[in-house]
Amino acid sequence: MTATTVRQRRRLPLVLRNRAFGAVWLGQVLTQAAVRMFQVGVSWWLVAYAVGAGRGLASGLFMAVSTLPAVALAPVVARAVSRLAHRSVLRTAAATAGAAVLLLALVAYGSVPPTAAAYAATLVLASCQAFFDPCLTTSVPELVDDEDIETATGFELSTQSLASLGGALLGALVVDEAGLAGLATGCAAAYLAAALLVTTVRFRPAAAPEPLPEPQDGAETGVGTARGLREVLAGLPAIRKILVCFAAANLFTTAVFVVIPLYTKSELGGGGSTVALLEAGLGTGTLLGSVTGAKVPGRPTRLGACLLTVMAAAFAGAYLLAGRFVLAGCLVVVGWCVGVIGVRFVALFQRLVPPADKPGFFAVMQAVLGASFPVASLLFGLLGDHLPARTLCLVQAAGLVPAAIALALLRGPSADDRDREQAADVNRQPHPSDPSPEFVATGGER
Repeated sequence: MTATTVRQRRRLPLVLRNRAFGAVWLGQVLTQAAVRMFQVGVSWWLVAYAVGAGRGLASGLFMAVSTLPAVALAPVVARAVSRLAHRSVLRTAAATAGAAVLLLALVAYGSVPPTAAAYAATLVLASCQAFFDPCLTTSVPELVDDEDIETATGFELSTQSLASLGGALLGALVVDEAGLAGLATGCAAAYLAAALLVTTVRFRPAAAPEPLPEPQDGAETGVGTARGLREVLAGLPAIRKILVCFAAANLFTTAVFVVIPLYTKSELGGGGSTVALLEAGLGTGTLLGSVTGAKVPGRPTRLGACLLTVMAAAFAGAYLLAGRFVLAGCLVVVGWCVGVIGVRFVALFQRLVPPADKPGFFAVMQAVLGASFPVASLLFGLLGDHLPARTLCLVQAAGLVPAAIALALLRGPSADDRDREQAADVNRQPHPSDPSPEFVATGGER
């Protein structure tokens, strides 16, 4: 191969010049779109077609079941991804999800299936996705050359949001046109196609991991890691308080996924196209916030308090003025705030947390923040059966105000500086001093 040919190939997008990564990436797009399409579609099916009285509880319970596995299975997923062949994990997860949703399609064909079947299917899908996503991220070095790892990681993270947005747009529309059977059939086709794509790829042998340091003071590895994480959080009080503030805020922000179908049905009298419009507004705002978040000025705690206040105002606007385009505009604002908050605070944590403690810290962070999703879904589902959907928006707005105030009180002139100095002191002992910050794009709702 000539040098000119090599340069021409390097100009191509990674998914085109690396067929192995391209196939696995396409499988990721299919699974991400399928699971989001299923969640939005079934949530709308429960509210609009399947349930009369108690539709709020039914929808909230469904969303809780959809998000619980990612939190509950985190230790099991970590062990499986570290011990099993990554191709086997990816293929098994996609194939199992495809088989489960295909069974639901057969049950729903020609008749109205019991709601328990939809709950069971989403539990299987969410469990499989909890294995698929982290395994895919971990397997990137087995698919691309070393110089392409950053490009591949950025490509993977950026397309997650786009795939989820596409799935959210299709979910309610497919239910209106083809019913639950059509929705399940489309999701099954996507998952089975992803399993087939992964099967065609040959993964490179993984590099042998570097030996881990011996636990100190004779402690077991797991116990030592947990105690070390507690020590890190104890030495970074501002981070600990920030996590508490956002865990409280998430109880009210994540409820939007329950409120959207209820608001569409009861306040707007709309159909699947309205749900798609609202989901598009939320997803588009989140993407814009992720792209522009690093450019928004201000100290993180002060900025976070301002953004929570803006979100509260947007939810209050949805209460005051009922209209599909008004609500869509409010959701764009909410999504943008969520995106900016994710970028700024993950970057802040990357700077302050010692490198050796980052895996444990971010795992706990995701568990703490993700645990509020099932609680919020059940709580607002129950409230939705007793309060108008517009009032739920007002409850969301009121709930964000205390979190914004608490976060604003953390903006003392030396709080963040003191944390940064403590983290730097820890870094200088076992690690190189002054590590460069690493910016991570997160999907919020992941």
